[in-house]
Amino acid sequence: MITEIKKIYSTDFSVHHIILTDSFSNIPKSQLSEKESVYINKLDVEDEVKSVHFNNFEQQKFIISVPKKDKDFLTDEAFRKAGSSLKFQSLSIEEITIYDFTSSNGSLFFAEGMILGNYKFDKYKGKDKEKQLTHIFIYCDNLREKDVELMNISNQATFKCRDLSNEPQSVIDSVSIAKVFKEMCDETGITIEIFNKKKIESLKFGGILAVNKGSINEPTFSVMKWKPENAINKKPYIFVGKGVVFDTGGLNVKTGNSMLDMKIDMAGAAAVATAMWAISKAKLPVYAIALVPATDNRSNGNAYAPGDIIKMHNGKTVEIINTDAEGRMILADALSYASKFEPELVIDLATLTGSAVRAIGKYASAAMKNESCQHYDLLSKSGENVYERLVEFPMWDEYGDSIKSDFADIKNLGDSDAGLISAAKFLEHFVSFPWIHLDIAGSSILSSKYDYSTKGASGVGTRLLFDFVKKLTENKLD
Repeated sequence: MITEIKKIYSTDFSVHHIILTDSFSNIPKSQLSEKESVYINKLDVEDEVKSVHFNNFEQQKFIISVPKKDKDFLTDEAFRKAGSSLKFQSLSIEEITIYDFTSSNGSLFFAEGMILGNYKFDKYKGKDKEKQLTHIFIYCDNLREKDVELMNISNQATFKCRDLSNEPQSVIDSVSIAKVFKEMCDETGITIEIFNKKKIESLKFGGILAVNKGSINEPTFSVMKWKPENAINKKPYIFVGKGVVFDTGGLNVKTGNSMLDMKIDMAGAAAVATAMWAISKAKLPVYAIALVPATDNRSNGNAYAPGDIIKMHNGKTVEIINTDAEGRMILADALSYASKFEPELVIDLATLTGSAVRAIGKYASAAMKNESCQHYDLLSKSGENVYERLVEFPMWDEYGDSIKSDFADIKNLGDSDAGLISAAKFLEHFVSFPWIHLDIAGSSILSSKYDYSTKGASGVGTRLLFDFVKKLTENKLD
C-alpha cells in the first residue's frame, strides 16, 4: 500500500500531527503546552536534527527540527532522512498531518522520506493486523498542488520498481516481465511492442540470443514509447535497462552467496519501465522510449561458453572471456538498436559490475559518458535533487586496450583493474549517439535498510529519470 500525500488549507491540532521546524526555538508558542515548552527548550541544539514525541493517548504529537544545510539539495535530503527515521508504525496511525513551520518548505520531502522508508515487500508473508499509514496531510502555504501530485506519482513509481525488482525469479522471468510492462503501459497510454525470440533472431540480436542459450525461457525485447502530441522534442530520449531476470553466472557460475540477490539483476529494466510509467502518468510533454532486453543467464548443456565468438546486432564480433559478463552483451544489442530512432540522448542503467560496488559502494551510481553528450550536467543535478548521486569516471582511450581481442573485434571482459570503465568501453562500441552509462550495481541492491532505502531493491533510477525529464520539460518550456 502506498501512502497518499494531500495538501490541506486549515489547521486542526487535535489530530495526530507533526510540527516541522528549522529550530525548536521557532515553534509557535500556541502549539505547545507549558510543560512541552519547558521540555523543548532544554533540547534545542541548532545544528542537529531533533525529534520529540508526545504521546497524548488519543493524539500523537511529533515535534521535529531539521536545521538548514549550506546547499538546498542537502536540506531536502535531511528532511527525507528525518521523515524516514520517524517511528510511528506501532502507534496504529492511519492518518497524520504535517504542519510546516520551516523556512525551506521541507514538508514534502519529509513526507517522501516517511513513505519510502515505510515500504515493505511482504506479499508472501502472513498479514499482520497493524494499521498502515494511508494519508499524510500537509499544511504549508508555499506548497503547490502540482508538486504534491508529482510527488505521489514519484512514490508510486518507486514502489512499482521495488516490487518488480524484489519478486523472485519464479514469478518474474523474461516473458512475465514483459507482461508486467504491458500492464503498466496500458494503464497510462504508453505504446508497447514486445519482440519474441523469432523477432529477436530476425533482428540478429546475437548478444541476447547467446546469453539466453542456457535458459528454458525464451528472451523478450520490450519497446515502450511515450510520444504525446505536445512533446517538446522531435528526437527521443531513450532509456535502456538491463533485464537479466536471474544471473547464475552461466558456465562461469557464481560462488558463495553472490547469487543470492541476482533476482534483482534486472533493476535497470525495472527503473526505466517505472520511470516511463511516471512520465506518462504525469503527462510530461516529452518523447521518450524505453528499451528492455530480457533473459536469464543460466547454465545447461547448450549454454554459451568462454571462447565463443558472437556476432552482435551491429555486426561486430565479441570473444567471450567470461559468461558472467552477460549484462553488457544484451545491453550492446539494445544500444545498437536504439540508433534506428536517431535519439537525442540514450541513458542505460545496469547492475553491471562488482567493480562499481567496490569503487563507490551503495552511496552513488557510477556514471560514464561519451564526448557528444550534452546532458550529463542536468542528469547529475537531478541526481542531487533526488539524492541518487552520480560519480563520473573517465572514458580515456587507454581503458579500451584491455578489451582488444586476438580472435574477434573485442572481448566481453577486460583486466581486473578498472572493470567498471572497461565495461563501459565495451558498450561504447555499440553507440553512435550522445550516451550516458549508469552502473547501478552498488546503489540498487541493499543488504540492509539504509535511511529510506529498504533492504533488497532500493528502486534507484526511477526518481532520477523522472526528475531529469521534469527538468528537461521545465527548461524547454521556460
